[in-house]
Amino acid sequence: MADFANIERVGAHACTVGESPVWSAREQAWLWVDIPARRIWRLDAASAALRSWSTPEMAACLSPTASGGIIAGMESGIFKVTLGENEGEGGAEGGVASIERLAAPAELKPGMRFNDGRCDRQGRFWSGIMVLDMAEARAEGHLYRYGSGEGISAPVVSNLIVQNGLGFSPDGRTMYLSDSHMSRQLIWAFDYDTDSGTPTRQRVFVDMNQYPGRPDGAAIDSDGCYWICANDAGRLLRFTPEGKLDRTIELPMAKPSMCAFGGKDLDTLLVTSIAAGKAEGDVWAGATVLLKPGVKGCAETAFRD
Repeated sequence: MADFANIERVGAHACTVGESPVWSAREQAWLWVDIPARRIWRLDAASAALRSWSTPEMAACLSPTASGGIIAGMESGIFKVTLGENEGEGGAEGGVASIERLAAPAELKPGMRFNDGRCDRQGRFWSGIMVLDMAEARAEGHLYRYGSGEGISAPVVSNLIVQNGLGFSPDGRTMYLSDSHMSRQLIWAFDYDTDSGTPTRQRVFVDMNQYPGRPDGAAIDSDGCYWICANDAGRLLRFTPEGKLDRTIELPMAKPSMCAFGGKDLDTLLVTSIAAGKAEGDVWAGATVLLKPGVKGCAETAFRD
C-alpha cells in the first residue's frame, strides 16, 4: 500500500474539476480553478492563506500577467480577470472576480470552452478549445496562440478532442501537447520556434495507451523532464526528454488533473484533482495537495501584456 504521509492536503474543500494550477512568482502563491464551480483559488505559500473568487463563467486555465493581473481561457474566449483586492477570504465563500474579454476564435461555438493552457517562455499565452460533451468524441478542438500585440492566432494545431498537457522545455525550443480523450491518450512533442511562436515537426512523445491513466495536465522540471498527471490511475509520471518513464509517484486521489511547481525554491508540486464521478466514500477525490518530489521546477513566464 502506498504511503501518503508526505502528501499535504490544502484546505478541506473538494473541487468538482480542479485544474490549471500555476505558480505566481510575483505573489509567491499558487492559483488554480474549479471549472464547473466557476471559481478561482489562491494559496499563499508563506502564510498558507487560502482564498477564492467566483467568476461569471467557467475558467479552465489561467496565467499571471507581467502587470500583476490574470489571463484566462474561459467559456466564450480569452479574458482578463481581476480579483477583488479585499475579497476572497473564507475559502469557498469568497469574493467575486470581474472579467473582460480580450479575444475569441471563430471556431468557438456554444457547447464548447477553452481547456488547458499556459504561457511559453516568451510570455505568449497558449490554450485550446474542446467540445464540452466528451462522450461525443468530436475532434473539433484547436490550439491557439494569443499575444497582446498580435491578438489570437488562427488554429495552430487541429483535430483535437480534449486538448491538454501543454508544456515547454526549459530552453523553450520544445513544445508538448496531449489529447487526453480515452480514444487518443497521446502526448506529442514539437520543435518550437521561440522567435515566431511556431511549433513544427509534430511527433509522438509518449503513447499513454502503454501506461496506466490518461494524460491530463503537465509540468516541466529543471532537468527538462515532463511530469504528467495520469488521470484515472492516481499517479504522477515523469518522462525524460527522450520519452522514457523514470519516476512514478502514487497519489491518494484517483483523478489527478494537473501539477505545478512552486514555492520559494520551486521544489514543491501542487496537484489538483477531480471529484466528478468519484467512488462512494472516496475522501480524497477533488482534493488539492502539496508534495516535494525531490527536483525543482522551471519558473513560469508571466503573460506579456
